[in-house]
Amino acid sequence: MSAFVIDAFEFCRTGGHREGVTPLTEMPRLAADCANNSGEITWSIQGGVTPQDYPTMTLSVEGTVQLVCQRCLAPFDYHMDSATQLVLGRDDEEADGMEEVLDDESIDVIVGSHAADIRELLEDEALLALPQAPKHEVCPSTPLLDNLKSEKVSPFAGLKNLKSE
Repeated sequence: MSAFVIDAFEFCRTGGHREGVTPLTEMPRLAADCANNSGEITWSIQGGVTPQDYPTMTLSVEGTVQLVCQRCLAPFDYHMDSATQLVLGRDDEEADGMEEVLDDESIDVIVGSHAADIRELLEDEALLALPQAPKHEVCPSTPLLDNLKSEKVSPFAGLKNLKSE
């Protein structure tokens, strides 16, 4: 069995803990959303039970990746730092019931597995930590954007030219 495949229910029951650092090159779905494959994600996963005695895992991901700014199309460093609590049900029906009992939007209820690949869970958490439309706080000066700004002509100036003809 792979070091990343666990029995999620047993992991939670025993209060298991794992942590590590994974290069972005080993997270293909996350790498596809990034400007390049540089960087790494520091992660941890902690098992336990909720006060209602439901199996739960807390996942944390942290790291810096390169994203492409949607305004200027230049790459920039984006620091992610995210954690989530997952509660595990044995099937969809049990998960739906747990969700109603917990009634907490900050907790995600999923169907657990006796052969869960924690790499996939961690990559999912990292993907959810990315912004939908990544952009710089303030875009750096770029010649392409500067040219577009300088060539901008007021639509009213165009109407004025038509009127004078």
